Amino acid sequence: MNINVELWGAHTGNSLRAAIALEEAGVSYSVRRVDLRGGEQRTPEFLALNPAAQVPVLIEMSDQARLILPQSNAIMFYAAARSNGDLLPEAGSTAYFAVLERFFYFLTDVIGFSATGFFLKSREIPGGDVLYDHVIDRATQAERFLAASEYMAGDKFSIADIAAFTIIWAFRERMDWPNVPQLHEWYQRVLARPAVQRGLHAFCRRSVDQ
Repeated sequence: MNINVELWGAHTGNSLRAAIALEEAGVSYSVRRVDLRGGEQRTPEFLALNPAAQVPVLIEMSDQARLILPQSNAIMFYAAARSNGDLLPEAGSTAYFAVLERFFYFLTDVIGFSATGFFLKSREIPGGDVLYDHVIDRATQAERFLAASEYMAGDKFSIADIAAFTIIWAFRERMDWPNVPQLHEWYQRVLARPAVQRGLHAFCRRSVDQ
């Protein structure tokens, strides 16, 4: 069966998280860059894919069906399901729940506050800086996750590391690295992964329609 995967997105944390997951899973995909400043996310073509006018969006087209995923976290699970257990252990196992716990820690306690902070600051509403301080605090607390393992949920790289890396990468210049040496070592180790580098640069490539 012929399968074609497209990832529509821009140089945003959510889009990069999705791209890194696909790269780590070894999923072959093409990139469609969405010009957010130019309002491309509000064109009829894009709104037909995601009425919320947000990136990323993954489209999987096969001979039999068309799958549209407009949520970065859903795309991460899509990638994990195609990674032969490399990004998410077998469902029901202790390792599986360990990965989910850490994955959702970064989603709810770190990334979620970052998104709200960005929303407030972009509209010049007070409170954004306080939320950003919270993001740094919760990201810093992840130092304890690395006390006995190389990665966020154990000795194996997983979707928890992708979620953690993209938000810490976004705030890297605000991190107090000398006080979190294990987190800093982990960050450098993840940053050096070839798939992570490809994902970070995914939206610097030429769009498939250019």
